[in-house]
Amino acid sequence: MSEKSGEFNRLKELTAFVSTRTGVKGLVDAEITEVPRLFHFPSSTISNNTPSNISKLNLTVPIIDLGEIKNGNEDKTARNDVVSKIKDAAENWGFFQVINHSVPLTVLEEIKKGVRRFHEQDLEVKKPYMSTGFDKRFNYNNSFSIYHSSPLNWRDTFTCYGSTEDPLKPEEIPVACRDVVIEYSEHVMELGGLLLQLLSEALGLDSEVLKNMDCLKGLLMLCHYYPPCPQPDLTLGTSKHTDNSFLTLLLQDQIGGLQVLHQDYWVDVPPIPGAFVVNIGDFMQLITNDKFSSVEHRVRANIDGPRISIACFFSSSVFPNSTVYGPIKELLSNENPAKYKDFTIPEYTAGYLANSFEGRMYLSNYR
Repeated sequence: MSEKSGEFNRLKELTAFVSTRTGVKGLVDAEITEVPRLFHFPSSTISNNTPSNISKLNLTVPIIDLGEIKNGNEDKTARNDVVSKIKDAAENWGFFQVINHSVPLTVLEEIKKGVRRFHEQDLEVKKPYMSTGFDKRFNYNNSFSIYHSSPLNWRDTFTCYGSTEDPLKPEEIPVACRDVVIEYSEHVMELGGLLLQLLSEALGLDSEVLKNMDCLKGLLMLCHYYPPCPQPDLTLGTSKHTDNSFLTLLLQDQIGGLQVLHQDYWVDVPPIPGAFVVNIGDFMQLITNDKFSSVEHRVRANIDGPRISIACFFSSSVFPNSTVYGPIKELLSNENPAKYKDFTIPEYTAGYLANSFEGRMYLSNYR
């Protein structure tokens, strides 16, 4: 669509929307009954394309129980079984859910409450954190690529990031969610470390290989608030994309809406109380030379909101990082040569943000 199509001037309406500094929640609070054109997706994009016999096709995102290897009494057989399941999920789905991961349920509930508390507090308290970039360690916005995004997603988000070398400081985080964001990020880093060990073993490598490649170095948290939508068939909560990360851990509430593209079908990822959704990111697909799959996913808009989700990306994309990555040498052979060019994470991220709405995976540019 051109900037100006009929009476719809996208840039003008976008500028007006941004200038309100109230986000999507502001639209809902104003009791709108129709979704503004800025948020309209083509009907073909929103189409569910889910087969009527989906139950017979067994299209269910794998669920993996980590309890056997988190109780301190693990045996080699139990660990090998978990590694085998993770290998299968990472290769064939790019997604799986983990249960019995040892992150306390109280912490999971508190982070959801903290995210909701921030988004539902008085606008004047939120405004100082409003930004359309990563100029601060804590930002509040509709999208960090709002001027590239067309159409806009039906959600508001706050973003915060830290690294093993430069962790988040309490004073950088709003009071509404300060303590729980720090506590939650510490638990997620620990779980991420375990998952990277298991993924390393699933590649047939030493358990510390991925961690030693600094896959765990940076953590970017996107804390989403999806307000109820008056016309959910016209828009999406999050448009189709793959993740700019090595690995992503997602906590979603009971409302649901997350879908994964699998065998050309959109498959629901149903909420499981206390579970994390785990997915492979673009960087992981690249360094594993297509052994593991970064797959497209999206979030449908809903009428029942607000929906809360917390996505944690293991990626140093917002930090200076001169490390050059490419397919892991131990995975290559004459029969399996490198399929990708080398890259740096900042270089990849700049292109990803500028091109992530072209309708194809940005990763394909590095083949």
